[in-house]
Amino acid sequence: MILRPATSADFAFIRGLAGHPDYAPFISDDDEATLAAHLANPAHRLLIWQDAQGPAGLALYCEIGEPSGRVELRRLALARPNQGEGAAFLHAMIDYAFDDLQAQRLWLDASAENIRAQKAYLKAGFVFEGRLRAHWFRPALGRAVDLMLYGILRAEWQRTKAPLQP
Repeated sequence: MILRPATSADFAFIRGLAGHPDYAPFISDDDEATLAAHLANPAHRLLIWQDAQGPAGLALYCEIGEPSGRVELRRLALARPNQGEGAAFLHAMIDYAFDDLQAQRLWLDASAENIRAQKAYLKAGFVFEGRLRAHWFRPALGRAVDLMLYGILRAEWQRTKAPLQP
């Protein structure tokens, strides 16, 4: 797997993931103009996780360059869920934030109804930091959902990378 910058040629793939029935309640479907704005914004990185078959996932980072060192992982999705790639994908996204973007803190959110994502974030080392009640209107559901906030600090990430002592 490689991680590469997205291009406008990837917009159909990205929008296809957002429109997938499994993802529609949980991720936003940005139009081409919004996706192009992400590509042009130096504080954003829109990336494609690719394998030999083509695009396999996407990630959108925001808040790059903030004085606090925080980076938001605003969106992530796999093209082939339930194929055993989720943990490796999430760990690659976390490593990218700390290694390549030099984040001091990585944060993300999840719909309170996306239990699978919440479990994956906790397993990957994120800490649950709070709940914003009835915060995010989801057109696919026709209502607002609670938003769960998660974060991981550089020191916490480094501890997961440290070799185990005998």
